[in-house]
Amino acid sequence: MSATRRQILSGAGASVAGIAFTGALSELFAGSASAASGVRAPGDRPPRGGYGPLVPDPRGLLDLPAGFRYKVLSRQGDPLRSGEGPVPSNHDGMGAFPGHRGRVHLVRNHENKTTGKLGVPTVPGLTYDPAAKGGCTVLELDGRNHVLGERVAVAGTAVNCAGGPTPWNTWLTCEETEDKAGTNGYAKDHGFVFEVDGADPRRTGAVPLTALGRFQHEAVAVDPRSGIVYETEDAFDRPFGLFYRFLPRKPLGGTGSLRAGGALEAMRVPGVPDLSAVRETGTRFEGVEWVPVPDPLAAETPIRFQDFGPKGITHAQKLEGCYWGGRAVYFVSSFARTGDGSAATHFGQVWKYEPHRRRLTLVVVFGPSTDIRLPGESPDNICLAPTGGLMVSEDGGGAQHVFGVSERGEVYPVARGRQNIGTPEEPEWGEFAGVTFSPDRSTMYVNCYTPGTTFAVTGPWHR
Repeated sequence: MSATRRQILSGAGASVAGIAFTGALSELFAGSASAASGVRAPGDRPPRGGYGPLVPDPRGLLDLPAGFRYKVLSRQGDPLRSGEGPVPSNHDGMGAFPGHRGRVHLVRNHENKTTGKLGVPTVPGLTYDPAAKGGCTVLELDGRNHVLGERVAVAGTAVNCAGGPTPWNTWLTCEETEDKAGTNGYAKDHGFVFEVDGADPRRTGAVPLTALGRFQHEAVAVDPRSGIVYETEDAFDRPFGLFYRFLPRKPLGGTGSLRAGGALEAMRVPGVPDLSAVRETGTRFEGVEWVPVPDPLAAETPIRFQDFGPKGITHAQKLEGCYWGGRAVYFVSSFARTGDGSAATHFGQVWKYEPHRRRLTLVVVFGPSTDIRLPGESPDNICLAPTGGLMVSEDGGGAQHVFGVSERGEVYPVARGRQNIGTPEEPEWGEFAGVTFSPDRSTMYVNCYTPGTTFAVTGPWHR
């Protein structure tokens, strides 16, 4: 992001950052918490201008609008309450699930490899590959966000970046790697999805869901009607990643059903080998095809390199967030650059796929061509907010924000990280990740990736 745009956005007094996106914004809110419930209370949306300017935090951790408060739930290096070891580093994707008596199970990814920062402690029965230092931890919270417990949920996985919730209230954590056994010190193949039950991690253990494919996973979304799992691939080199769907043999069967296997397919948009070439919001493609993946385990060849026939397959650079809303699945291309080999350059796209129509639509475009004041370069995961809008985490250089987007297209700051991981002369701030809301929509949970910190943010979300 250019210095000019960062200077505009980094001021603590900034409120509305301008119109950040072009496209059919209303498309994105069909699956929000309030819309899904079918009820929206009068005034259940932020006022024009969002929640107001950010107030500098005297503790130097997190700037928030007036009336909002944060609580630090967990920090890397502190002891896990289970006594299993220290809290791991590299806090990433996260999901919040209801527990008994108003409790919340907060499942948190740790994007670690084999070396480096604090890895997830190995625990018997919950460890896949002892050489890998990624995985998940889970916090158990009461209704006031007091931490009642904190423990390892799965260990021995690698580069756990994002994932997604299931309709039966488990978390699917995704490995963003395709390293095989013997590579980078790993003892087993990686590049899988693992299911995590936050209420009882031993129910799910450390079993890779191999039928969902072995590739550089980013995020997943589950169709609550059919049980079909949609998956994004964040491949770092050409040919870039694919968009997948997994057809389970036992759809919506609850915990463990995805182990029963199924069919993995990749999306083909006829005549479109690279989604970055599409520039105009509202562009639709009818008759989207799904092609069986020749070798889902990628025993010899990564899936994106495999032979999908004379018509080829559709690729896209930096496929990141993925979520279900209404009757469609939405997925994010964080950016594309011709210098990396993409067909065109963009600063972020949101795509909508409607399974019942086999229709793909470009609904939102981010970037400087939209507005010079954008907070929207390189959008990462997108969270549906209580007010029917979005929460977007920035993933770039300079100041790091969580921005909200109203249904009217207004962009407003929600949080700014203040933990300087650089120097006073050349400050640097850790990115935000894992934005999610409590089941009752009263609390926003968010991670700072570095230094690994998990926050609970409360305030007048529904005013």
